[in-house]
Amino acid sequence: PAGMEAPWGGAEWRLALGTLCSVLLPVLVTLWCSAQRSRRQLLIRDIFRGSKHDWRYTDLFGQPSYCCVCAQPVLRGAFCRCCGRRAGEGCLKRAERRFPCKEAVARGAAAKGHHWIRGNVPLCSHCRVCGQQCGTQPKLCDYRCVWCQQTVHDECMQNSLKNEECTFGEFRDLIIPPYYLSAINQMRKDKRTDYEKIVPYCRKHWIPIIVLANTRSGNNMGETLLGEFKILLNPVQVFDLSKIAPAKALQLCTLLPCNAVRVLVCGGDGTVGWVLDAIDEMKIKGQERFIPQVAILPLGTGNDLSNTLGWGAGYAGEVPVEQILRNVMEADGIKLDRWKVQVTNKGYYNLRKPKVFTMNNYFSIGPDALMALNFHAHREKTPSLFSSRIINKAVYFFYGTKDCLVQECKDLNKKVELELDGERIELPNLEGIIVLNIGYWGGGCRLWEGMGDEPYPLARHDDGLLEVVGVYGSFHCAQIQVKLANPVRLGQAHTVRLILKSSKMPMQVDGEPWAQGPCTVTITHKTHALMLYHSGEQTDDDASSVSEQEHAREQTDEDV
Repeated sequence: PAGMEAPWGGAEWRLALGTLCSVLLPVLVTLWCSAQRSRRQLLIRDIFRGSKHDWRYTDLFGQPSYCCVCAQPVLRGAFCRCCGRRAGEGCLKRAERRFPCKEAVARGAAAKGHHWIRGNVPLCSHCRVCGQQCGTQPKLCDYRCVWCQQTVHDECMQNSLKNEECTFGEFRDLIIPPYYLSAINQMRKDKRTDYEKIVPYCRKHWIPIIVLANTRSGNNMGETLLGEFKILLNPVQVFDLSKIAPAKALQLCTLLPCNAVRVLVCGGDGTVGWVLDAIDEMKIKGQERFIPQVAILPLGTGNDLSNTLGWGAGYAGEVPVEQILRNVMEADGIKLDRWKVQVTNKGYYNLRKPKVFTMNNYFSIGPDALMALNFHAHREKTPSLFSSRIINKAVYFFYGTKDCLVQECKDLNKKVELELDGERIELPNLEGIIVLNIGYWGGGCRLWEGMGDEPYPLARHDDGLLEVVGVYGSFHCAQIQVKLANPVRLGQAHTVRLILKSSKMPMQVDGEPWAQGPCTVTITHKTHALMLYHSGEQTDDDASSVSEQEHAREQTDEDV
């Protein structure tokens, strides 16, 4: 009839049904896959609980892999981060029962022998007997020692190799052997502390390393690095700082020879400061002779301290872990000034206890502290969004651009007074003041030296002096970053005093920001930290800077 719609025909129903299926089918498949994954993870978690291996589940192995139980190719399953064994999902329980893991503590002849595991050897490895490449056949074959990393073909494996004493390979000077810790435990029971008598291999230059990795830093590479270091070293030497505090991990130093330990901190400048604070606690406990030297693998966003000490502006996996360990072995010991920053409130707030910070890099008030404060506030709300170094820097750029328009820190010179070694400094029309202990600032900018031919002394991190500069605003900071402008150099001093007379201003110490009302900030020398300097990869500017610093240090020694 007129005015009524015609009923659907077969074509319309088929179209509707096809549309519904095309929408629902992917959703149902996704839900089924999620349910299956959850079920697998629950089953695997039961296997992992109380396991002697450090199993980690993966949906897809990054290279051709073979199950250590059934010898079949596997795409997904689990791998042990200590010994390197790989197993399919259905063989995990049998792998757990059948194969021992890399022992952190052991005694007897077995503790000094090779620990061979079969299959999944590195493709670039060569047989120690015949010299030919290993791991080239598409099957579970060839052997690798989990301590010395030597590989041997199936046909080249002999009983003599199985029974010989392991040399612990290229990194024997860094590895803590399992029999050493067993002997230490026995000595502690006997109440003896002369640990030097059982130094492994009777080596005079044994420098055991402790790796402290922050899996939450920067680009989230810490989890991968933990496994790679556990493969090459004794697992007892590698710590996850998200699970154990540095103060507890560093107690391992007290079981090792005095003044011999090196610590590799994998994280940002904040993680390094956390570890150095724990080392200061060791000094308070009277453990000065066990104080380690500290190297850095930069995983954070800024990494200015790492850059100053020659370890680079950021690590993204471009350097093999083996080369990192070589760099730590070859690094030179230096000192780093550490400073006490005391913030005393004024007026009614003066009744509160002063805030006390320890500074390694720099203190600032003004636009860069405001950017750090805004970044920190948003990262606390949604930490999952800030897992990339590029994203973090983009957020900093956004807030810097915003401040160029708003200028929240203008007229700083009218709000603060600055004293260097007790002398009042007249301030120009600034928006920010930065107090530097190290050469780099703002993610790789040499702030004190600046640009041009002006004769300014080089900034050093071990001379007991602070460099103080000013900036006109966020846009000026950006110009300094791209070397289009110089900061306002206000002077050098052993003690810095800054008085905030009115209003509330953003401040930061080593990237930890806060909003501060009227107060007095006093910066004085606190102590020295023993660091490691890597001089392997330098730019021409860095090389000239280091050479001039060494010349200045030699001149000072001659004067003394």
